[in-house]
Amino acid sequence: MKAYIFPGQGAQFTGMGKDLYENSSKAKELFHQANEILGFDITKIMFEGTPDELKETKVTQPAIFLHSTILAEVMGSNFQPDMVAGHSLGEISALVANRTLAFSDGLQLVYKRALAMQHACELTPSTMAAVLGLEDHLVEEICANTPGIVVAANYNCPGQLVISGDVDAVGKACESLKEAGARRALILPVGGAFHSPLMEPAREELAAAIEATQFTEPACPIYQNVSTFAVTNPSEIKENLIFQLTAPVKWTQSIQNMIKDGATKFIEVGPGNVLQGLVKKIDSSMETEKAEV
Repeated sequence: MKAYIFPGQGAQFTGMGKDLYENSSKAKELFHQANEILGFDITKIMFEGTPDELKETKVTQPAIFLHSTILAEVMGSNFQPDMVAGHSLGEISALVANRTLAFSDGLQLVYKRALAMQHACELTPSTMAAVLGLEDHLVEEICANTPGIVVAANYNCPGQLVISGDVDAVGKACESLKEAGARRALILPVGGAFHSPLMEPAREELAAAIEATQFTEPACPIYQNVSTFAVTNPSEIKENLIFQLTAPVKWTQSIQNMIKDGATKFIEVGPGNVLQGLVKKIDSSMETEKAEV
């Protein structure tokens, strides 16, 4: 069974999607549609922008979404998923690819999500840190015993977690994690505490937009970050998506469940190849590849 996986923030690069634009009239049409929906020329930033311009949340999130969803669309009959999943932002790309969401609705949600997260980041000085070489339960325990707000935010693969919270709490937790034997506990260059309680203002802002958007029966199950199991019910998908901003990304558990349910090959759709690497760390026997037209 083929599982298609969609990347999140951090996978962007200058020139992303340009080959699709130049070689497919369908892709060109969708990129132009995206410029109209967003009200600015995102294609110009994607194709020619500096790394700093691409790093802006309001650009990064729609850019990665566009690269992933347009690639899936251009693949045509070669895109035959038995199941899908997306890492954080990638979940919305996956929902467009499996026909739960229309392309235009997905793009509008991604843009609203980016702006809502940006607003939440401005309210409280907050950050995230990568923790390598410790078991999940130890990281969770240390976070729980650290004063302030700090939680496990991304379960990327065994031995690789990201924690998220207010600046002081994350800093203190990093010291404790190193003392407990973490190989690394490194502050990440991000705008705020994604997938933590500090994203509650963004969750509230986005919830109304999600509720107002039409979700239809998907073409195949999605394994969502919040629940980690196969979901096909549009109401359930909607609910999980609303809680995604304040809940951890349970990527390890999602991939394990996809494998348990019969996935034999994972195909990454969009920029970068980070997710293929994570799949290999979760189960080295899995076949992985990059989606191509």
